[in-house]
Amino acid sequence: MAITLYASFLPHDDPDACAAFYRDLLGFEVRGDVGYDGLRWITVGPVGQPDTSLVLEPPALGPGITDTERRTVVEMMAKGTYAALVLATDDLDGVFARLLDWDAEIVQEPTEQPHGVRDCAVRDPAGNLIRIQEQRRTGESAHRETTPR
Repeated sequence: MAITLYASFLPHDDPDACAAFYRDLLGFEVRGDVGYDGLRWITVGPVGQPDTSLVLEPPALGPGITDTERRTVVEMMAKGTYAALVLATDDLDGVFARLLDWDAEIVQEPTEQPHGVRDCAVRDPAGNLIRIQEQRRTGESAHRETTPR
């Protein structure tokens, strides 16, 4: 039995700004843009990975969500504490330079983490935390994880 990640969901409060962030800055392709009753769901994904998608959706629309819960979600999005995503790249410095050129909200510059990952963090236009880690050769990451500091 094989299980793969097919789609994940992040809330947006500005579909055009979020679509531009993932498409124009991160290089994802837009795979779908569905509108209904004044709301939009935008499906994006990494080029060359057609089986992995990210759906940018209006926040807190589930049928069981109360008005109080909906307000809480919107407040958490505004603070940047509601949702997160981890991406990987083989050129972290290049991606970070693009983030700076884009004037993205930088949370953390590229940093070597104690657990052996080098990454940076940024917020998308909806406030979602996006961590981008550097992909490393297998031996390099294994060595860093097992070497005491």
